[in-house]
Amino acid sequence: MSAKTILYVEDNELNRKLVRQLLKPTTYRLIEAHDGESALTVSRAERPDLILMDMQLPKISGIEATRRLRAEATTAAIPIIAVTSFALSGDDLKAIEAGATAYLAKPYSPYALLGMIRKLLPEA
Repeated sequence: MSAKTILYVEDNELNRKLVRQLLKPTTYRLIEAHDGESALTVSRAERPDLILMDMQLPKISGIEATRRLRAEATTAAIPIIAVTSFALSGDDLKAIEAGATAYLAKPYSPYALLGMIRKLLPEA
């Protein structure tokens, strides 16, 4: 069985590096996008098994990218974990309303993130 693919959409290199390190010892295959626009392109091309979506992104927000992914038949069923540091602004509700499957506020425990990933996408 092939490795399950996770798309991480995040414009901050440090955050991407942390998730790379977190997933390195797992069987997951990690691919990355740096903004909402490339998230849509990569999602359509790669059809990841799960998406980690930052909400504050350049070009297209994570909320808008999530809405667009939910509106397309080929990407509508992909679980999306919304990740943002703006929990107090109501982004959690906006993310869920846009179609996010789950929500995680920054700063988060790496183990909490990994637990959420494994719950939505058990390793092969």
